[in-house]
This record gives sequence, C-alpha cells and structure tokens, in this order.
Amino acid sequence: MTPEFVIGIFLEAIKTTIYLAGPILVVGLVVGILVSLFQAATQINEMTLVFVPKMLAVAVAVLVFFPWMLKLITAFTEKLFVNMTLYVH
Repeated sequence: MTPEFVIGIFLEAIKTTIYLAGPILVVGLVVGILVSLFQAATQINEMTLVFVPKMLAVAVAVLVFFPWMLKLITAFTEKLFVNMTLYVH
C-alpha cells in the first residue's frame, strides 16, 4: 500500500461523509435561519424556539434522505469489501 493509495481511500471516505451529512446540515441551517428571521421580525427572544422546528426539520430530512443515504453508504462499503484484496497487498 502506497501513501497515495491510502490518501485516495481516505479522501473517498471523507467525500462520502460529506455527502451523507450535507443534506441534513443544510436543512438544519435553513430552518435555523428562517426561525431566526421570524424571531427578529416578531422580536420574540425565546432561545428554545429554535430547537423544536430545527429538530423536526432534521428528523423529516433524515426520513426523506434515508434511502439515498443508505444506498450511498452501502455502495461505499461494498466497494471497500470488493477491493479488499488490493488493500491487503
């Protein structure tokens, strides 16, 4: 195993992680900004108001994106196991 080979596997793992976490983080960010705009417009300074909508939105996003996320992580793991003979040598 060369250092370039290990770096390639590591970069693929990081890219897969970003793809898995990205949609959930974006949904949380968008909902957080929308709730903050609502709080600024209505001058409601309740700190717990942000958490409930954000948690609900993230839960819905996980349910919506779960099949795609499962396919992505399964493909990555299958690729690792199929190429296991290359990694051992």
